[in-house]
Order: sequence, then C-alpha cells, then structure tokens
Amino acid sequence: METSDTANHSAPPAAGPLAKREARLAWGLLAPTLISVAMVVILPLLSIFWISFKPVGLADLRPPVPIVNESLRGRPKVGGDEATLRYRVRNSSQDKPITGVSFTDVLPEGLEITSVDPRCEISGSLLTCTAGDIEGGFRDDFTLDVVVSQAFIDADPDLDETEAVVTGTSSNILTNFSFTLENFARVFDGSEFWGVLGVTMFYTVFGTIGALVFGLFAAMLLNKSFKGQGVLRGLYLFPYVSPVIAVAFTWVTLFDPFSGSANALLIQMGVTEGPINFFGQKPLALVMVTVFEIWRYFPLSFLFILARMQSIDEGMFEAADMDGASPFQKFWYLSLPQLLGILSVLFLLRFIWTFNKFDDIFLLTGGNAGTRTLTVNVYEQAFAVGNIGAGAAVAVVVFSVLLIFSVLFFRYINQEEGA
Repeated sequence: METSDTANHSAPPAAGPLAKREARLAWGLLAPTLISVAMVVILPLLSIFWISFKPVGLADLRPPVPIVNESLRGRPKVGGDEATLRYRVRNSSQDKPITGVSFTDVLPEGLEITSVDPRCEISGSLLTCTAGDIEGGFRDDFTLDVVVSQAFIDADPDLDETEAVVTGTSSNILTNFSFTLENFARVFDGSEFWGVLGVTMFYTVFGTIGALVFGLFAAMLLNKSFKGQGVLRGLYLFPYVSPVIAVAFTWVTLFDPFSGSANALLIQMGVTEGPINFFGQKPLALVMVTVFEIWRYFPLSFLFILARMQSIDEGMFEAADMDGASPFQKFWYLSLPQLLGILSVLFLLRFIWTFNKFDDIFLLTGGNAGTRTLTVNVYEQAFAVGNIGAGAAVAVVVFSVLLIFSVLFFRYINQEEGA
C-alpha cells in the first residue's frame, strides 16, 4: 500500500483546462513558423525525392498541351473574295499523347461559310471542332472555306482577339504515380560515380580539416594583444567576406599558365622550366581547389575558435607557468580540451557545407581536370545533359551521405560526452 501511495504521489498531475488552452495557443502561435519551415525546407526536399524516382527531362517540365493557331488564308481584298479560315492544331510534346482534344471558337462577323471541315460543327457563330486523341508531334489543319464581306474587309478584325478554347487530357509525368529506379540504376552503374564520390570525399575531408587547422593556428596567433592586432584580424577575414566570383577570378588569373604571376615567379626562380597549368591538369587541379577552399573558409573557424579561446580562464595558464609547463603542454592539456566542443561543431558544419559546395569548384575549373564533385554532377545531369530525374537522384545520394554522416557523428559525440 505504501508503494502504491508513493507511486501515486510521484505521478505528474494531469493537465487542466487552462494548461490545454495554453498549449493550443502556443501551437497556434508556432503554426506560421512551422508552415514556413515546411514550405522552405520540407516541401522542396520531398519534391527532390519525388522527381528522383521519375525519368524526367527538361522537356517534361511543361506538361503536353494542345495548341490552336487561327489564321485567314487567301488575302481577300474586296467583298466577295474567297478565303480559307484555318485552325492549326498541334501537340506541344513530341512524344506524349493527349486524349479528347477539341476546341471552340466564336467566328468573326462578315464571313459566309461555304464549306466546313467534317470534324467541325457550326451553331450560330460558335464553331466546335473535335480532334480526338492526338499523338506526340501531332500537327493538323482544320479549314473552313469562306466568302468575306466588304464589312469584314473594312473592319479588318484581329482574329487573335478571340482565342479558341481548347480542351484535352494528358498525363503529366511530374504528377502521376508512375515511379522507376532507372535514375538510381544509371547513377550507380556508371563507372564515373565512384570516382566522383572519391573526389568529393577528398575535397570535403581535407578542405574541412585544413580550414580548422589553419583557423586554429590563426586564432592562437591573434589571441595575444599586440600593436596592429585589429588590422590583422580584419585582413584575416578578407577571404571569407569577399565575393566568391571576385576571389575565384583572382585565383584563376594569378595561376594562369601563360600570364599568371605565380608561373612567372616559379620560372624566374628556377623551380620549374615551363608553365604549370594549376587548374587544368590532374591531380593538381583537385589540390588547388582544396587549397582554395581552405584559404577561403578558415576565417570562419578562426572567429569561433578565437572567441572560445578568449573565454578560457587565464588562471590555468598562470598555474601551468608556475609548474614549468611548456607552450605545447599548455596547448595540449589546457587549451585543446577546452576547444573540443567548438571544434566538433565547426567540423560538422564545415563538412556539410563543403560537401554541398558547388560555386567555388564551378568558377575555378567547371568540374574539369578531375574536380567533378557530386554537386557539380547534379548540375551537369540536370541542366547540361537535361536529365532532371538523374540530377535529383544524385541530390538524394548527397542528402543520404550527409544524413548518415550526421547520425554517426552525433552518436560518436554522445558517447564521448557520456564517457
């Protein structure tokens, strides 16, 4: 009985009417934020997954529709002249059929109909024509022989003012429920995929670690007060705050094999006999874009690490100095344990951002000379080749790799914290 009473006393009290109303109000206030997040993040992500299972090309982004163009043939000049009223019907798609195609149009005044296409009917001034099912690339004319009146010639009406109303049903590959694994089979069966994945991992791992290491060195250098410290900190931020297109163009110009200053300096110093194509030959191009990644993004690591360093208690270092600790021992046993938290967060963020990086590589090499990463592959599949489905499949692979990495990373971090 005592155990039961203790359990009853320890149970949390049930939420009352006021608490429930407050919870509903809180969810109501959060609803706009949740909807915005769903529209900005979740819906595009779901659409990428949806398209990745469909053989969608650039031509499939617009569903097939029947198109009708109206024109008066024969060039009548005076009343009583004969002419032909032509309606040209075509399918906007070259391979997708459209079923149940028909159109209606209001005939202009001043025309006397002498013969009607057998597929058309006239009721008063309303023309109705039936084309039926039309295949991809369909093009046909519906003609009416007419005699124009002088009133029609004088009015000179614009036939395009009254557009024909067209109806028809077509299957939109983007919205139907037909799915296939063809895109993923094409991605993984291609021998180049694993090479592209290897290039991506090299670029991501070394770019991330390099940015952290150089950011750590820069933070250690500027953690002490000295004359000109503020100016030097501002200069360290220059690579990160500069427009990427400007710094990429500068690097390409600087390392140009024919007019670049770097090649001219190396030749004059006798380091090399001829010019080096830094961004145009394997594997040097991959090394160069990785170095560019490190140079451009180490200031972000530098800022976060420096801020964390300045929050470390100086008393520990003073006690270490009294005990005769060397600078390396103070860094290894005092500074580094305090920096592990921010370093782990920076590693996670930089890994994800570098893995998704596209603009730097595209501006420097265009993905050539062995620098084609998965994100560049997404662009080439979707827009250069025109295979939207294959590009979405590669994007899903990128998302899956980053998701697996994040799960393993957080599991490892939790184990370390638990220890």
